[in-house]
Amino acid sequence: MHVGFVMNPVAGMGGRVGLKGTDGKVAEAVARGAEPRAPDRARRALGRLAAVAPEATVSTAADPMGDRLVRDAGFDPVRVVDPFGDGDGDGDPPGPTETTAEHTARVVRAFSEGGGADALDPVDLVLFVGGDGTATDVAAALEAAGSEVPMLGVPAGVKVYSSVFAVSPEDAAEVAAAFSRTERREVMDIDEDAYREGEVHPELRAVARVPVADDLQSSKQTASGTVESLAEGVADDIREREGKGVTFVLGPGSTVGAIKAELGFEPSPIGVDVWRDGEVVLRDGTEREILDALGEENVIVVSPIGGQGFVFGRGNPQLSPAVIRQCDLQIVASRAKLDDVRALRVDTDDPELDDELAGWVRVRVGKFETRMMKIA
Repeated sequence: MHVGFVMNPVAGMGGRVGLKGTDGKVAEAVARGAEPRAPDRARRALGRLAAVAPEATVSTAADPMGDRLVRDAGFDPVRVVDPFGDGDGDGDPPGPTETTAEHTARVVRAFSEGGGADALDPVDLVLFVGGDGTATDVAAALEAAGSEVPMLGVPAGVKVYSSVFAVSPEDAAEVAAAFSRTERREVMDIDEDAYREGEVHPELRAVARVPVADDLQSSKQTASGTVESLAEGVADDIREREGKGVTFVLGPGSTVGAIKAELGFEPSPIGVDVWRDGEVVLRDGTEREILDALGEENVIVVSPIGGQGFVFGRGNPQLSPAVIRQCDLQIVASRAKLDDVRALRVDTDDPELDDELAGWVRVRVGKFETRMMKIA
């Protein structure tokens, strides 16, 4: 197995600081104090790959797009593609925030072509760390090269709607080490500027060859059915606790948006709002702002993504492990949304918390009705 590993070092940086994505917003994310997310996700994937496939051959990109992380995991890369200079990996690397989509494309083209002074064959798999934008870049580069090399994503972006990603970094490593067949799957992305205004319209950007495995997420789908009675029931429950100092952290999305509307306020389009004792105390909050707004008793109300089942880790990184650990959890979803989901999933960047959240949970599906679902 010859794996080509490449990381988008700024993927997901805009999430916890409330930017809903990083495309075109890297400088603003840095100004808001954003911390890189992708390197830790990469370490987890590479660490697991080293454990399950220590004999794997790995090629990678020059830093800050992979070299040091691959070596830290215990691999001696047979090839280091330098997209910034002369191709030998010895140029002066740019800062992480100076990397571009074209740099990713150059690395992927080199992986798919093989050859060169080292006479290597093309890689058997492009393992990339990023979000939907990175997936689009990887797929486009493979298509332009006329390559049939499969790709597999380690999820590190804010949205991650595409079906070319593993459920978690560790799952990505497991799939990379063991797959024997591939299939065509969707690469989806959205206009992030429109997304920030509340317009969520995932578009098909490519169809890519991906390993066949159970631990891949589905593409984002829009569930059918209404949520009016569900929203009414949850809003009634929230009103019953007014005057008791309970803080409700209301996640993004149309289902929770209907609850916000039922409470009588205009929700931030795709942000996290905080409600306490009949008033909005925070709109479209960042992780830091949400933490500052929490009280003694807190409840997160969140709905899984249709077609995928993610409760945390896709589209709501403001709800970080630090926030989640201070809150009770209420999951809400229409019956139609759950009908397309085999299990709920979490990907919080904290494997210990993911394990704590796993198990059977009660999901509110109507004004009074609930359904038992398992967080896998």
